[in-house]
Amino acid sequence: MTNEVSPPDPAAGDPVANFQEALRLQRLGRLDEAEVLYRAILATSPVDPHCLLNLGHILKARGELETALSLWRTSVTNNPGHAPAFVAAGKVLNMQGRVAEAVRAFDAALAISPQDVDALNCRGNALARIGRLPDAVASYDGALAVDPDYGLAVMNRANTLGALRRPEEAVAGYRQALRLGLQNPEMLGAKLFQQMQICDWSDHAEASAQIAQRIGEGAPADLPFTFLAHSDDPAAQLACAQIHARGRFPVPPPPLWNREAYRHEKIRVAYVSADFYTHATAHLIAGLFERHDTSRFEITSYALGPSIEDDKRQRIRAAVYEFHDVSSLSDLEIARRIRAAEVDIVVDLKGYTTHCRPGIFAHRPAPIQISYLGFPATMGVDFMDYLLADSHVIPAGSERFYSEQIIRLPHSYQVNDRRGEVGPPPLTRAQAGLPADGFVFASFNANYKLTPQVFDVWMRLLRQVEGSVLWLLHTNDAVVRNLRREAHARDVSPDRLIFAPRAPLDEHLARHRLADLFVDSLPISAHTTASDALWAGLPLVTCVGRSFASRVAAGLLHAVGLPELITESLEAYEALALALATHPERLADLKARLAAQIKGAPLFDTDLSRRHIEAAYAIAWQRQQRGEPPAAFDVPA
Repeated sequence: MTNEVSPPDPAAGDPVANFQEALRLQRLGRLDEAEVLYRAILATSPVDPHCLLNLGHILKARGELETALSLWRTSVTNNPGHAPAFVAAGKVLNMQGRVAEAVRAFDAALAISPQDVDALNCRGNALARIGRLPDAVASYDGALAVDPDYGLAVMNRANTLGALRRPEEAVAGYRQALRLGLQNPEMLGAKLFQQMQICDWSDHAEASAQIAQRIGEGAPADLPFTFLAHSDDPAAQLACAQIHARGRFPVPPPPLWNREAYRHEKIRVAYVSADFYTHATAHLIAGLFERHDTSRFEITSYALGPSIEDDKRQRIRAAVYEFHDVSSLSDLEIARRIRAAEVDIVVDLKGYTTHCRPGIFAHRPAPIQISYLGFPATMGVDFMDYLLADSHVIPAGSERFYSEQIIRLPHSYQVNDRRGEVGPPPLTRAQAGLPADGFVFASFNANYKLTPQVFDVWMRLLRQVEGSVLWLLHTNDAVVRNLRREAHARDVSPDRLIFAPRAPLDEHLARHRLADLFVDSLPISAHTTASDALWAGLPLVTCVGRSFASRVAAGLLHAVGLPELITESLEAYEALALALATHPERLADLKARLAAQIKGAPLFDTDLSRRHIEAAYAIAWQRQQRGEPPAAFDVPA
């Protein structure tokens, strides 16, 4: 309550009139005046459930979350049959990352009012956040059984179906939500992303243009990660991230680290990720953890969940000084643990990808906060100090598109953990459904990276190279159906598209040797997929774009000594792929060079990458120790 507000005169002895006037003022946004009236009522009726509820909402709007929760706890203690206070508390708890408590609050509300669609919907959101996705869908189904047109539940159910890798059902859900008139701007991007998961390009151009227009107007329309799949404009990517961040963190929390000086014998580095199990990130980074110089660095890991105990997690657990499973803790609780440990440098390996927890870093638990590896773009926030990159993914002059200061590593930003030789293919070409003699173009990128523009190029290549086929991943039947239909529409026989089933990593790497050439995607290039192909000895042709995400494969090719496979336009990309497919001696020379260079290439020298990353940490730490603000720098080779 500010000193400038003149409190309205409460109608003496008429709490009903006071309440109605407070409610009117609250709806008009005159919160300070409404607060005066609510407190006047509470002075004589201290546990009035409606006043406690609404006053709590006013405090929530100001960011006074703990005070709001205290009011709602008072309400539920004294008014056990009043469900709305449980629902309100559950929403704040979920927002704070106290998800288990949030679920209990929603369950309490539903015990009182089993058909409360708001509680059912919010319970689904909380369950989805802790990975109980089928239970979340069931909660949304409960809300829709009460009200089939409850748009929020329709949309959230679609989000969860997407996470469950049921993209066709997710797309149907988003379409239903749009028919219901639900005004959720980021749903436009969610729908397009799920369509891209099944290569449904029926309205790709229109949808991506509409999203880009909204982002350009400063309005939310997509999530920062999914936006990368159809935008190669780094300025628009920055705007998208900033819009999302403003919505996610409308009131910046107070920092936990308040410029205290740490003087440790070793630099304390904490890695935070939800991917410390068999996942692409762990696939790349496990070797780094094992090689860190423990005489200079104390390495800890904070695992956000899901908590999957497999061989990769065990490797990481064994490699670090301390491994913390914090999946059940709130953002604030995790941040407090990092602060209490006096971590010098905290490294976020998630950014805005699945199971991300940027709220941890919003609390500023460490003096230096670095974004690395998991999210190939800017986060658009002021609480991330640095982004680890290289001169290929973020060339000189592109720094203005990033809210972070850029640290450029000398070869490739992508650390790799490559052990042992790639074995012989587990199948013959015939067993894999490939022609014995025909040319095999391969692209094992995720489906959402495939776009109609690049597919046009691929189909022209198939038409020009007699007997050739395109080898893709089979992730769902809808992809097969849609891409074969798209091939037919481009005068290519659908049976020239071959789909490889998912396979264990060693088998997947080995089957690359059945292919002749990897053809890359745009606007998101191959990342881990590219290094897999190169490690297996399969040359890759890429087309660089303007953004970090579109330039990763190009950086990897530089780091294995094959820059001639990088092109600057789709026309040049098509011409190079065609030349390699029709000049076998040229392709054979490339494969021989790749095989000869692979072992000594900087891309696959984990210890070299480790030294460069540690140098980056040390330079950033030295700047901080001298009291200097974060600033961009290049790590010397």
